[in-house]
Amino acid sequence: MTEINSDSYFSIKFENDKFVFIDQTKLPLEEVYVETSDYERIAEAIERLEIRGAPAIGISAAYAVTLSMKNLPLKSYKEKFNLAFKRLEQTRPTAVNLFFALKEIQKVFNQFQNHENLYDLLLAKSKEIHQNDIDFCNRIGENGAKVFTKKSNVLTHCNTGKLATGGNGTAFNVINVAYKNGLVNIVYADETRPLLQGLRLTAFELEKNKIPFAVLTDSMAAVLMQQSKVDIVITGADRIALNGDSANKIGTYNLAVLCNFHNIPFYIAAPSTTIDRTIPTGEDIIVEYRNKSEILRIKNQQIAPENYDAFSPAFDVTPSHLITGIITEKRVNFFPYNFINE
Repeated sequence: MTEINSDSYFSIKFENDKFVFIDQTKLPLEEVYVETSDYERIAEAIERLEIRGAPAIGISAAYAVTLSMKNLPLKSYKEKFNLAFKRLEQTRPTAVNLFFALKEIQKVFNQFQNHENLYDLLLAKSKEIHQNDIDFCNRIGENGAKVFTKKSNVLTHCNTGKLATGGNGTAFNVINVAYKNGLVNIVYADETRPLLQGLRLTAFELEKNKIPFAVLTDSMAAVLMQQSKVDIVITGADRIALNGDSANKIGTYNLAVLCNFHNIPFYIAAPSTTIDRTIPTGEDIIVEYRNKSEILRIKNQQIAPENYDAFSPAFDVTPSHLITGIITEKRVNFFPYNFINE
């Protein structure tokens, strides 16, 4: 492990035939980077939320399966690929980017599984997936900044920045581009219970990018809106149905309902790879449930008795009619949504 303390940071990188990622569970107090060529270590990192964010998960999974094929004899290709593929497929069920990336890698394997340079071909595809996300993030930022009609107070939830993607972020990059264009006064970052991604990660990125911000508990958002201190809400998404129903970090639905009541525009920003073209509505989205210890503990510190039961969905699904617009790398889509040809 390597500690890096500077204004420069990244979530994931592939260099010198190794995968490097920042351990997000240690942020913001420690910036620790992990270097590995073991696909199992990457799978564990995804499960432990050392690596998180839908696009970053997909890219990491692609690199992980690729690394599983490194320095293997031809006769072992198929068995090892299937083993690694199934392992990564089981890490997180909600984020569709994971399955998109794995299927892209699988296409290359199926075509070149008897090729002596299979590893290099898989690596090229993984790097392509990574570069595409970098490009998508840039275009999402540019498209999203267009929804600002004045200099605004922005509220966001969870983390959607460089830590969650292969590039500069989705909703976070919309905010960042808008700020650089003089369209953002302040960003309010929900703490995002139970794992505090907003407090630990989004605040970390806002500080790194020198954007004015304040953190708040999730239950304080309603008061901010009641006091007319929020002009626009922008979040990310982990899976979007064809009709626009969107799964995102638990607490997102709360914000959409509050925005609807207070007449505040509510936007989602995500790459088109987050759209699941196999499901018509959000009713078909599988929501991951996490271990109750994530509610009963904070950073391994016990805050309630272990015998307490807990309701612990990692995501909720926001109905499309509550979403003002969905920002992708292609355009800003407005309700009613139909992503069949997106």
